[in-house]
Amino acid sequence: MKQITHIVTRLRRHVPGGTCMARLCVVAAFLLCSAAGTVSAQSRKVQNLPYADFKLLHLGFSIGTHVQDMTFVHSGFVTENGESWFVDIPDFSPGFNVNLMADLYLCQYLNLRVSPGIFFGNKVVKFRESTTQETRTQDLKSNYIVLPVELKFSAQRCNNFRPYLIGGIMGAADVSKKRNDLLKLNTFDGYLTIGIGCDFYLPYFKLIPELKFCFGFTDVINRNRNDLRDPADIRFTQSLTKATSNMVVLSFYFE
Repeated sequence: MKQITHIVTRLRRHVPGGTCMARLCVVAAFLLCSAAGTVSAQSRKVQNLPYADFKLLHLGFSIGTHVQDMTFVHSGFVTENGESWFVDIPDFSPGFNVNLMADLYLCQYLNLRVSPGIFFGNKVVKFRESTTQETRTQDLKSNYIVLPVELKFSAQRCNNFRPYLIGGIMGAADVSKKRNDLLKLNTFDGYLTIGIGCDFYLPYFKLIPELKFCFGFTDVINRNRNDLRDPADIRFTQSLTKATSNMVVLSFYFE
């Protein structure tokens, strides 16, 4: 720093407009010293759990929240009374999820992760008749037992954090009690999953926040509705050609 001060003093004495240039040099020198100090501090920073990623098998658990949604494809069905019903989910209600986790080391940047768990949630479905604007609603409660099998693509570790991408498939079984609802969903479903996350290396464990998007690829509408108290309610099922489930999941893993 003394050398930098000496150079600045010489600039002020011998260079025209040296005062302004000197100030610029001071600012530049300060920024360079700060950057150098930051880089130096980062390069010397002690890494927590330096060998954690090289273990063959990692075990842990997660807790989190999620929202459930559905994508509807309407059939254009019109009843004998001229009714045409449309279906939507206007609002989202956060649910709760908990998972176990087993992570298998494949190579430096690739892991295979299996995380069975259970999701508790619901979605409010709204039915609207196109002409009269009559509406009906249904609260669809879903308790899923899930089994995601995913590949985790990790970046190079930087001190005590490491971002990653994850993708795979997830099987789900809805174990909630089925009632005489306007719509009835199938028990089993399948999803494609993709997400992002980051490993944070703490002194005694890893904290891993993750945001994941799940896209259902099967039609979940149950069309066998012998359970309906009012046979006319079959019109809500007939109004749909297909319905798929979607979820957005925010999880915090502890490994």
